[in-house]
Amino acid sequence: MITPHNSVLALVDIQVKLAAVMHRREELIRRLIPLIQGCRRLEIPILLAEQNPERMGTTLPELKSLIPDIPALPKLTFSCWRDPGWNAALKTLGRDRVLLAGIESHVCIAQTAADLAAAGYAVEVVVDAVSSRTPADLAIGLEKIKAAGAALTGVESVLFELLGTAQHPAFKDILRLVK
Repeated sequence: MITPHNSVLALVDIQVKLAAVMHRREELIRRLIPLIQGCRRLEIPILLAEQNPERMGTTLPELKSLIPDIPALPKLTFSCWRDPGWNAALKTLGRDRVLLAGIESHVCIAQTAADLAAAGYAVEVVVDAVSSRTPADLAIGLEKIKAAGAALTGVESVLFELLGTAQHPAFKDILRLVK
């Protein structure tokens, strides 16, 4: 089980140029917002990766405004794990469970999930908070992710799993986020 004490949220490549061409773009952003807000409320560390930001732009402003204090980690590798800066940042947190959200499911999300699972991390991909340019690529990505040993979850599912109980002090706040 994931808990606020053993997990980290990894946001991958949710950048202006990439997001503009994603399948179900509006729904993706609509689901990322409560995921980010919920993780902030539960004090879960967040890692923010940006693929070649000079060419792909920076993180979407509507998402970056939710995490203004979190620096973006630029990368050129498709797998976040293979980027030395991102890898070091994750190791510094001392968490063994990684929640993955972002784009694209069949490239950076799938490769990151596979590498993290091979390195011994428990990985959960937040399915309603990932996308690709086409529905086919999204489906391919999810199949690759499952084959690599990562679990699939959803925004609401993961937030309530992190709460663990309706008696959690953040329960009402999380409930408002997912309604």
